[in-house]
Amino acid sequence: MSHEFAALLVNGFRRLGSSCRDLGSAAAHRALPVAGSVKGKFGGPDPIGALISVMDHVETAMRTILRWLRAAVRHRGLGLTGGLAWRGLAAVTGIGMAAALVTGLSGDGGEMQIASLAEQPAAEIRPVRDVRQEPRLLGARHEDWTRIARPTAMFGLDSPELERQSPVYEASRSQDGTKREDVLSFGAFAEAKPHLLLRLVVDHGDDHLTQPFIIALVREAAARGMSVQRSGAPTGLSTKFGSVEATDVTLSDGATERACIGFRHRGGDTPLRLSGWWCGGAARPADRQQLACLVDGLALLGSGEDHALRGAFVAAERNRDGACSLPRPSATGRKTSSSDADGTATGLRTAAKR
Repeated sequence: MSHEFAALLVNGFRRLGSSCRDLGSAAAHRALPVAGSVKGKFGGPDPIGALISVMDHVETAMRTILRWLRAAVRHRGLGLTGGLAWRGLAAVTGIGMAAALVTGLSGDGGEMQIASLAEQPAAEIRPVRDVRQEPRLLGARHEDWTRIARPTAMFGLDSPELERQSPVYEASRSQDGTKREDVLSFGAFAEAKPHLLLRLVVDHGDDHLTQPFIIALVREAAARGMSVQRSGAPTGLSTKFGSVEATDVTLSDGATERACIGFRHRGGDTPLRLSGWWCGGAARPADRQQLACLVDGLALLGSGEDHALRGAFVAAERNRDGACSLPRPSATGRKTSSSDADGTATGLRTAAKR
């Protein structure tokens, strides 16, 4: 029986030695691609040479143990107790060495692990735009639009509902010069004051709105880092420009939710489209009469040579609701032109009629 245990022990050590050689070869193979870069970057001894040297010493030691075991079995045997002891020692040693090598090859930490020798390529870092500070343009293709750095106000709005708040004015122009987008933002969404976002698009091209109102509202809110939490069924609202689609919505910027009214005017026969949302103050929630008066209070400050746009505003004034207060003279008496990216006053190009 002792001879059988000794034979098993010899075979176990032989398999263990073969496994060690295989693991050493695998480690060297994995480390070869990065050895040159590591040595060239940090200098010093070759890490692969050191690893091969260690594995050679392990293999030599295993061969010596196997020769001693063969001699012991051939001459006097190990006996039952000695066979059990050596078998247990071989099992513990094999498990320990295998675990150490596997951990060294597959671990994710430690300065001595081979995996840490690989230098990971630096990922390309792209700047993340905060759409609340720099909203996305909503043209058909935003790359076809140019933001106007110092826009001259083309539109003005002065209404008691806004509590004398000054607007933040943004403007962009299409590359072909037939479209311009102006955005007036009154008040901050996160504050309890009245908040109005009014987007106006002057379009002399052949584009027509085909997107449903709610989908367009969701896109417009997302372009400014906001979301539509709830919405109702759209209804018509009478203004000086004609019927305006309006719906009750709950908007959120992730930290604040407000009950607002979303709206959109398709333009029809006029070159002007408008859309946005109106959120009332803490003392007076938003209602449709306020929104109608805000739209009626919109004034054209300058149109350059855009006679169609000027004519649309002249015609709209005849449809003004008498219940709304008239705009102040300062909002309509100043005549200026729209500006390009360099601040030079220019008019929009009118598309040739076919």
